[in-house]
Amino acid sequence: MLSEKSVFQEILDNDESFRLFCSIAASGEAQGGWENGRIAALVPDSQRALAPKITRHGADEDKHGRIFNALLRKRGLEPIEVPRDTDYTMLLEARGIGLAHDKLRRDEPLTEHDIVVYLAHSRVTEQRASAQMLMLRKHFGDHPVIGRAVEMISNDEENHLAYCHEELLRLAAAGYGRTIQRMLRESALVEMEVYRAVSLAVVSHMGRILGWSTAKAAVLAAGVHAMYGFERLGGWRRMVSLRMPERRDALGGPSASAPEAPEFA
Repeated sequence: MLSEKSVFQEILDNDESFRLFCSIAASGEAQGGWENGRIAALVPDSQRALAPKITRHGADEDKHGRIFNALLRKRGLEPIEVPRDTDYTMLLEARGIGLAHDKLRRDEPLTEHDIVVYLAHSRVTEQRASAQMLMLRKHFGDHPVIGRAVEMISNDEENHLAYCHEELLRLAAAGYGRTIQRMLRESALVEMEVYRAVSLAVVSHMGRILGWSTAKAAVLAAGVHAMYGFERLGGWRRMVSLRMPERRDALGGPSASAPEAPEFA
């Protein structure tokens, strides 16, 4: 039977498809680590209290990248260059979502508005990441090879999402409410389109590696389009709502120093 679990199990069981999956994931996490590191370094004085949390966010993303690379090493595999049509973070930046990399490469302090842009973008993308990891955790949390990694990354993504909610609510109370809602909606609508495009590209690449029939690939592509249709009709609202999280100060406290990646190799 075709299901999320069966499709991912097929990807997991094949070296080349697993290599592509981990390479895509590691690349995206490394990019997120760099972005957060630069933002932490450029935080304006009025938001300096955020710097340790942004640093922690970036350290977590770096850790996730190392985890995916360690999973590859355990299989005796090396990362491959990520196909451009599967590069989620690059495609989002190309569509103007988040802070432009040329801005982050300059040694000029960011503005409060930039911080709002960053947090709104993160709130949307962390919703996606959290949902993906919860799916993997549901099906593979007890897997002998990837289970520990899935559990750890999923917990981190929940922390990241909670942090975005809490900080955006703080900034909304400081007068940025309308700006935040506009940015969240704009980010969510573009993210859905980019996620659909990337998902279709991944289906195409995986199908070639695993030899999927035309019918199977078409069914999976139809599922991607159906998910986009659901989100476009109203599911996007889950990406733009804000509520005070149960996990308060999720990226604060003494644990905010850079965490180590566990050794999976």
